[in-house]
Amino acid sequence: MVFPLLKPFIKNEGFTDAERIALYGLSERAFEFVEELEAADAVLLPMAWNYYLKTKQQKLAINFVKECAAANKKVIAFNAGDFGVRIPYYGNLIVLRPSGYKSKFTNNEYALPAFIADPLKRYFKTDKIFERPYQTKAVVGFCGQANPSAFNAAKEVFKTSLRNLKSFIGKSKDEAQQLLSTSFLRASVLKRLKQASFAETNFILRKKYRAGITEHKDTHRTTLEFYNNLKDSDYVVCVRGAGNFSVRFYETLAMGRIPVFINTDCALPFDNEIDWKKQVVWVDYKERTQVAQKVKEFHEALSKNDFIDLQHANRTLWQEKLTMEGFFKNFLNQISKTDEI
Repeated sequence: MVFPLLKPFIKNEGFTDAERIALYGLSERAFEFVEELEAADAVLLPMAWNYYLKTKQQKLAINFVKECAAANKKVIAFNAGDFGVRIPYYGNLIVLRPSGYKSKFTNNEYALPAFIADPLKRYFKTDKIFERPYQTKAVVGFCGQANPSAFNAAKEVFKTSLRNLKSFIGKSKDEAQQLLSTSFLRASVLKRLKQASFAETNFILRKKYRAGITEHKDTHRTTLEFYNNLKDSDYVVCVRGAGNFSVRFYETLAMGRIPVFINTDCALPFDNEIDWKKQVVWVDYKERTQVAQKVKEFHEALSKNDFIDLQHANRTLWQEKLTMEGFFKNFLNQISKTDEI
């Protein structure tokens, strides 16, 4: 629950900048931390708001926000986890969160990308994308958990209902969630694409999240299978998980691939400046049954050069704005210049 930007800097003595760059993709020279409040462009609340609620220290966080307001300083807070918690509104408080529903965001809430290590460097020992040539028959990939069982779907919805009830009666600080079986949603989207004649599907279906692997996940063969699936696909199906966001979405961009993004009222980073519908196949939840047609129209609208250019553009977009360094440099630069983000 440490604020994400602080993690690379809270290390044991002897931790080198080279290790920091390898692990987090940013150098200690990228940001300057100062001791005095007056010297700061922005102030970070060191722990996620969830932490202050869990430890019954919300007043500590609130008083800190008020102290910064008196000094005319903005505070950036982190709303962690799949569901997020309710945070009181303050004019100088900015909230970053990976989850949540865009239509319910207050004007001080912003989408935080899922930060991942560079998969090309980690798994393929390169920083160059594997270009996919344009083919009339597009390859649509997916490797992950999907379950067409109506019984399993009912169980997932029931669990969400119980969590929502606890939130409603005040037994939980988590925000209420849409009643939706995400594994069933994935399965239904994949089924539509499997039936499409214009596309070739490259699907690896898992019964459990990360195939049930809990140890040495980054080096397990299933992780290598996952990234090879991305490498060997043109488009990749990206559907939310337990929380209303998709880590796969960022992994797909990092690999220079094109997400087939099922929008379940998601918030995406910098959506005021990035035209996401040009970068991804955008499928609103209510149009999910038309997913195959959406992919077909998107693909056929691209020339051979457009298709390769988009692969590079998505990789560049991830590098410049969705890595930890890229995101915070852009975000902090914006809030240091203006009250509007």
